[in-house]
Amino acid sequence: MIQISKCLPQGGGLAKAMLARAGEVVLDWDVRQKSRFETTDSMGRTLGVFLPRGTVIRGGDLLVGADGSMTRVVAAPQSVLKIKYCSEHGTPYDLIRAAYHLGNRHVPIELKPEHLKIEPDHVLAEMLRAMHLSVNAVDEPFEPESGAYSSGGHEHAHHGHDHAH
Repeated sequence: MIQISKCLPQGGGLAKAMLARAGEVVLDWDVRQKSRFETTDSMGRTLGVFLPRGTVIRGGDLLVGADGSMTRVVAAPQSVLKIKYCSEHGTPYDLIRAAYHLGNRHVPIELKPEHLKIEPDHVLAEMLRAMHLSVNAVDEPFEPESGAYSSGGHEHAHHGHDHAH
C-alpha cells in the first residue's frame, strides 16, 4: 500500500507532462471530504490516504505518495439535484434566494452562475419547486463551496490582499 500524506491543489503547478504520468482515482464527494481512507487507483495501486484532518480533496487535486508517486483525483459523477431558475417566469436572482435559504439550512451547495447543485433531498426539492425553480435529479460531479473560513479554497482562494478599503 502506498501511503499518501500530501495533496497538491489542482496539481500544484506541475508540468502537464508530469501530470500525464500520474494515475487517476475517481472519488465521490463523501470520500473526498474524508482525511483518512483507502482506495485503488487506475494503475491498480492501493492507496492509504492520511491527510491532515479537515482536508477537502477537489477534482483535479494531486495526491503524492511517500514513494513520490502521484495520483490525480477525478470528481466522480453522483446523484445530485441541479437547480436552475425558470427562464419563462423567473430571473437569475431566484438562484440567489435559493442559495440563501439552503445556506440557512447548512446544506453543502455547489454554486455556479447558471445553477446550484445539492445532494438529493426531497423536502428541499419541494421547497425549491415552490419557489418556482427547476429542480432535476442528475448524475454529475459535485464540488460544493468551501466554508468562508476554510483554509483550502474552492475556486476563489484568498490572494493575500485586503479588500477593506
